Amino acid sequence: MTLTGDALPPGYGTVNPFVAVRGPGGAEGFLGFVADVLGGRETRAAHTVDADGLLIHAEVRIGDSTIMLCDAKPHWAFTPALLQVYVRDADEVVARARAAGAEIVTAPTPFHGGQRLARVLDAWSTLWWLFEYGPASTAPSEAPDVLPSWRPDPAAPPSYVHRTVDAALTGLTPPR
Repeated sequence: MTLTGDALPPGYGTVNPFVAVRGPGGAEGFLGFVADVLGGRETRAAHTVDADGLLIHAEVRIGDSTIMLCDAKPHWAFTPALLQVYVRDADEVVARARAAGAEIVTAPTPFHGGQRLARVLDAWSTLWWLFEYGPASTAPSEAPDVLPSWRPDPAAPPSYVHRTVDAALTGLTPPR
């Protein structure tokens, strides 16, 4: 039913995110942020400007993934994007994001499976989950295919990781 592996066009996964961008510099500004912070590279052949002058379609490659994006039309509802990216060095990416004007939501912190997690909120209200994965890390895809038995203690206060994402998403507003 779906395409996978060699049946896919080069540079695409079975599922690819599409972000409707609203905020400073619009989609062009977002493309610059992705290039500066994550080393993204725009696929220029996809760059399509609509009759109203807004970017209706663009694509940016980050590693082996593609994010599609457009400028949100003024009458469209605000739709924040929540994107997860595997990175080699979370501290470096967070520093680059901060330099590019992003708010640090969750500082790099130890996380499940020996990974490190950080979160940044960019000027377009995109919340980026940055996962640092290394040789000593284990991702859920590498664990047995069973539901975990661990659950948070309901009597304990929420963890830093949970508090920071909850605060960011509770206070999320459309960019200006």
